[in-house]
Amino acid sequence: MRFSQVLCGTASAVVLAGLGATSAAQAQETDIPTVDSIIVTAQKREQNLQDVPVVVTAVGAKLLQDTGVRDIKDLTILTPGLTVTSTSSEASTTARVRGVGTVGDNPGLESSVGVVIDGVYRPRNGVGFGDLGEMERIEVLKGPQGTLFGKNTSAGVINVVTKEPEFGFGASAEVTLGNYDAKGVAASVTGPLMGDKLAGRLYVAARERDGFNDVIVGAGPSARKQDADQNFYTVRGQLLFIPDDQATFRFIADYSRRDENCCGAVQIRTGPTAGILNLLSGGTALAPTANPYDRVAYSNRGAPAKIEDKGVSLQGDIDLPIGTLTSISAIRQWRTDNGQDSDFTTADITYRNKDGTNYSEFTTYSQELRLAGKSDKFDWMIGAFLADERLENRANFLFGNQYEQYLGRLLSRSAANPAGIPNFIALLLNRAPNTSFTPGQGLYDRYDQRAKTVALFTNETWHVTDAFEITAGLRYTVEKKDLATFQTNSDGGVGCGTALTPAGQARMAGIVGAAAVGTIVGNLCLPWANPLFNGRGTSQERTDKEWSGTIKASYRFSPEVFTYASFARGYKGGGFNLDRTQSSNGLPSGGSGVTPIYDTSFPAEFVDSYELGMKNTLFNRSVLFNVSLFQQKFTDFQLNTFLGTSFVVRSIPEVTSKGVDADFMWFTPVRGLVIQSGFTYADTKYGKQPIPNDPGNALALLPGSNLSLAPKYSGSASVTYEASVGDNLKARFNIGAKYSSEYNTGSDLFPPKLQKAFTVVNGRVGLGSDDERWAVELWAQNLLNEKYMQVAFNGPLQGGSGLSATQNTYNPALDTITYNAFLGAPRTYGVTLRSKF
Repeated sequence: MRFSQVLCGTASAVVLAGLGATSAAQAQETDIPTVDSIIVTAQKREQNLQDVPVVVTAVGAKLLQDTGVRDIKDLTILTPGLTVTSTSSEASTTARVRGVGTVGDNPGLESSVGVVIDGVYRPRNGVGFGDLGEMERIEVLKGPQGTLFGKNTSAGVINVVTKEPEFGFGASAEVTLGNYDAKGVAASVTGPLMGDKLAGRLYVAARERDGFNDVIVGAGPSARKQDADQNFYTVRGQLLFIPDDQATFRFIADYSRRDENCCGAVQIRTGPTAGILNLLSGGTALAPTANPYDRVAYSNRGAPAKIEDKGVSLQGDIDLPIGTLTSISAIRQWRTDNGQDSDFTTADITYRNKDGTNYSEFTTYSQELRLAGKSDKFDWMIGAFLADERLENRANFLFGNQYEQYLGRLLSRSAANPAGIPNFIALLLNRAPNTSFTPGQGLYDRYDQRAKTVALFTNETWHVTDAFEITAGLRYTVEKKDLATFQTNSDGGVGCGTALTPAGQARMAGIVGAAAVGTIVGNLCLPWANPLFNGRGTSQERTDKEWSGTIKASYRFSPEVFTYASFARGYKGGGFNLDRTQSSNGLPSGGSGVTPIYDTSFPAEFVDSYELGMKNTLFNRSVLFNVSLFQQKFTDFQLNTFLGTSFVVRSIPEVTSKGVDADFMWFTPVRGLVIQSGFTYADTKYGKQPIPNDPGNALALLPGSNLSLAPKYSGSASVTYEASVGDNLKARFNIGAKYSSEYNTGSDLFPPKLQKAFTVVNGRVGLGSDDERWAVELWAQNLLNEKYMQVAFNGPLQGGSGLSATQNTYNPALDTITYNAFLGAPRTYGVTLRSKF
C-alpha cells in the first residue's frame, strides 16, 4: 500500500483521517497526497474536512500506528485541547476538550465528552480506555455536538471508526516486546465468506506488562509488590453483508477483559499525620519525604481491578427512492469490579474489598434511525434515538484493623502529645477497644438506576448558492431516570450511634469539654459510619425534556478559502449523586409525618457555543492552515469533587471557555515527508459567583479561577517521513510531541496540586519490505521520560484545610494535608514485529 493511501493525521482542530474509497482511488491515480484526501463524518455523512463547518480532529490509521495510539488516553499526544486522565482505576478515565470535562469516580455523572465507537454511544469515557483494535480513524469533534451525537456531548465527541471487513483476503500479525517486561500479540484476518455478498473480519489481541510503581506493603495482607500493571485481552468479530447494490449490513461483536492492579497513589507531600500512621503500621507507612517520581507507592491492601466490556451491534444502510435509511441497533454491557487501599498507606485504616460488593455495571440497549437525502439545493436528515440504560452500582467501604486507633489518636493529639492517646475512642464512648469501629465492618450500599431516553433530531443544509450554505440542526430529548437506593452499615453504625446519644455526649463533654464535642462527633460520624444511613431505602426520579441544536453559515470565497460562523446549544443530562453525602440534600430534609424526602439529584448542564472559523487550502492543495475562534458559556456546570470523605456534586452557575484553535499541515515537496502541527489556546474559567451549597467552603478558591486540568496553551507537532531503501525496502520515521502549559489537577484548586508545564515526546523508526509483508519497528512512548501528574488529591483523613480564616484564600502555613497523586506513564520502549499477507 502506498504512503499516499494511508495518510497521517494532524494534531488538533484538523488532522488527517483515513481515506474514503473515492479519495483512495484518486490517490492511486495521482500518487500525490493532497488535502482533498482528508475525509470525515462529523455530520454523519462523508465530507472533505475543508468543507465541514466544524472543528474536527481526525487521526488516520497509519498515524495512530506510528504514534502508538491504542486507546483514547494515547490520543492526547495528537490533539491540542484534549486531556485524558485516570484516577483510582483505569475505569475512571475522563476526557476534557478545551478544558471542559466531567470529573470521574462517580458513576452517577455522565461525561461531557461523549465516546462513540462504530456509531454506538458508550455510557462513560472509561469504555474507550481498552484496546480499540484495528482503527480506520478517530475523530475528535470540539464543542457541543448535541444535534447529531445527542445529549451528554456538551464539550465534544470522540468518534472511533474501526476497520470493516474486506472482500479481498488479508491477514496481519504483530508481536511486541518492551521494557517493564511488556509483551503483546495481535492478529487479524479478513476476507470473503460468501462470494461478493458476505465478508468477515476477526481481530484478537492480548497484552501484559509489569507495573510502573513499586509497592511497599508493610504488614499486608496484600503481598503484591507492583502496581499500575497491564493484563488484558480482546476479540472483535465483524460481518459485512451486501445483498445487492441498495443495501449494506454490518454486524459487530466484541469482548474485552482486563485483570490488573490499578491504581496506587504516591505522596507528593507528606503531612504531620505521618507520625501516627508510622506508629500504627510498625514501620514506614508512607513516603517520609515525598519523592513521587521514585514511583514508590505505600499500600497494604492493594488495588485489584477487573473490567469487562462486551456487546453486539448491527448497522444497516438501505437506499430508498427518497434517501438512505440507516439503522444502528446495539446491546452492550460494561462492568468494573475494584478493590482499593483507600488511605494509600501501609497502615490499615480504610479499604474497599473486591468481593462482588464493590462494582459498577452498565447494560445499555440503543437504537438509532436516520433517513438522509439530498437535492440540488438541500441536504437533509431526520432521525430518532432510543436508549434504555440500566446502572447497577454496589459500594463497600470498610474499617481497617487500625481505623479506631488512628481516629482516636488523631482526635486526641496535641502539641504536647503528637502521637495522641491510645484507645481514646474507647474512653470517650465507654466501650471495649476496637468495638466501636470493628475491623472489617463498614458501609454496603446499593444503587440501581434506569435511564430511558427518546430523542428526535433533524439536520438540514441549504445550498443558497454554490458558495454560500446554511446548516440548521435541532434535537428534542426526553429522558427519565429512576433511582432506587439502599444503604446499610454492617455494624449498625454503633460508634457514631453511641456518640449521638445524650449519655454519650455528656460523657464526652466531661472528658474533652463541651466546646469540643461537636468536632468529636463530626469525626466519629463520617458518612461511612453514620447510622442515619443504616437501612435507608429511597426512591427518586427525574425527567429532563430539553432542546439542543445548531445553526451555521458558511461561505467559500474561493476553492482555497472556506469560512464559517456557528452557534450551538448543547446539554448534558441531570442525574443523581451515587455516594453518601452529609449535607442538606444527603440526609432527611422535610417530608410529611414520618415520611422524609431525600433528594440527591443535580440539574442538567447547558452550554451556548459560538465559533468563527477559516479553513485554507494552499499551494496547489498541499498545505492546510485552519484557524477558529470559539467562545463557550456553560450554566449549571456539574462539578464532582472529592472532599476526603465522600464525593459531592455541585452545580456551578457559570463556566466560560474562550480561545483559538489553529492547525497546519504540509505535504512537502520531499516525497514521503509530511509535517503537521496544531495549537489551542483555551481560557477556561469559573464565574466569579460564590459556589452555592459549598460544603464547608471547600470550593472557596474556584470563583474566577481557571478550571482544573485546563491548560491555557497546548500544542502538538508530528513529522512523518517514508523513504525507499534500496530496491525492495522502505523506512518510516515518525516523531510527535505534545506541550501543555501549567494547570491545577485538583477540583478544589489547592496550589500544591499544580502541574507545571510539560512536554511528552513519542518516536518510532521502522524498516520493512516495500510491499509491507514484514516490518520491524523500534518505538518509545514518553521518550524523554517527562514527569507529570494526572490528578492530585487530599490523603483521606490526613490533614486539615489550608484555607485561611477568611475561607477564601490559601495559606500554606495552615495546610497540614498529605497530598497524593496518580502519575502519568513513564518512558516505555520496545520493538514490534509486523507481518501482512
